[in-house]
Amino acid sequence: MRFRSFFFSSSIFSLSHSRSPSLSSSRFSSLSAAMSPALEKSRQGNGGCNDDSKSKVTVVGSGNWGSVAAKLIASNALKLPSFHDEVRMWVFEEVLPNGEKLTDVINKTNENVKYLPGIKLGRNVVADPDLENAVKDANMLVFVTPHQFMDGICKKLDGKITGDVEAISLVKGMEVKKEGPCMISSLISKQLGINCCVLMGANIANEIAVEKFSEATVGYRGSREIADTWVQLFSTPYFMVTPVHDVEGVELCGTLKNVVAIAAGFVDGLEMGNNTKAAIMRIGLREMKALSKLLFPSVKDSTFFESCGVADVITTCLGGRNRRVAEAFAKSRGKRSFDELEAEMLQGQKLQGVSTAREVYEVLKHCGWLEMFPLFSTVHQICTGRLQPEAIVQYRENKL
Repeated sequence: MRFRSFFFSSSIFSLSHSRSPSLSSSRFSSLSAAMSPALEKSRQGNGGCNDDSKSKVTVVGSGNWGSVAAKLIASNALKLPSFHDEVRMWVFEEVLPNGEKLTDVINKTNENVKYLPGIKLGRNVVADPDLENAVKDANMLVFVTPHQFMDGICKKLDGKITGDVEAISLVKGMEVKKEGPCMISSLISKQLGINCCVLMGANIANEIAVEKFSEATVGYRGSREIADTWVQLFSTPYFMVTPVHDVEGVELCGTLKNVVAIAAGFVDGLEMGNNTKAAIMRIGLREMKALSKLLFPSVKDSTFFESCGVADVITTCLGGRNRRVAEAFAKSRGKRSFDELEAEMLQGQKLQGVSTAREVYEVLKHCGWLEMFPLFSTVHQICTGRLQPEAIVQYRENKL
């Protein structure tokens, strides 16, 4: 089978908008200086590195988690002499109900009023609606957007990224193409020609935004040096980051746990209780590990005991958006669609678990693995209406 051989012959398992008018470079530069008075002061006093040798960071994405990532990075950029103070953040331009553009509001108020209201990002965060301009001259790129947009973003940046550039993906999800599934870190590496690490973990963005303690895992390949740089850029007293030499394991944990969270939401919506939910979480973690190791025999068992593994499963099944929306779906007995609930409950944010469940199902079906992963298979069939939510604990009886 061609599809099956793709997984085992390739050492890289790849996962895989139209723009509003952009700010001109000159206007952007003057806006940057006007909106970020802290930058001029710190540029004068933050010695230790020649300005040309400092790393420049751009965050590609500005949703809930993207805004929190920008906040973390911005606080460290001001303190670390090896980084430029200014952190650019690409914003997919939206017009707010009051008629103002989201980018303008972020730069005026230092707050993402739509996706992270009430939280100051740092005066050195500068929003830019022009993707190409936002990444210009940056040598450290942080990708944090819904996974379904990443292919288009990479195509737009193809040929625009030059020099010694490093990337890290905070994107959780995969895309299935005719030649096989495509992981986001590999998509970035292949289309942009740059190395890409990943950061995953038990990270509910709103809790990190108010500086409640949490952990994350950086997955890397090759040299440990770049992983240590990313750890340094993200770490704060309330956000502890650990490097792990296992990109595939870390990224698949971050991807697959959203399917488990959907299952946990069904359990909550049907009021099946904590014992049932614990069982679903255990079975889900087992299927996560089994599928990851089938796709990548190099995946380490120890990765599943990091923040990206068991901890992320726990927190996502207790409090994440996938769980919440799946709970509402189950309460309606499937009469309200996930699209309808997403629009109503998430206010512009995207649900990842349903699309990931579909993508995982496609992989399992092509490989003939459906019977090996009954929980993953059943979640997709409930999401598409082929099974009722109650089937989440009856899946062993189904002929898949």
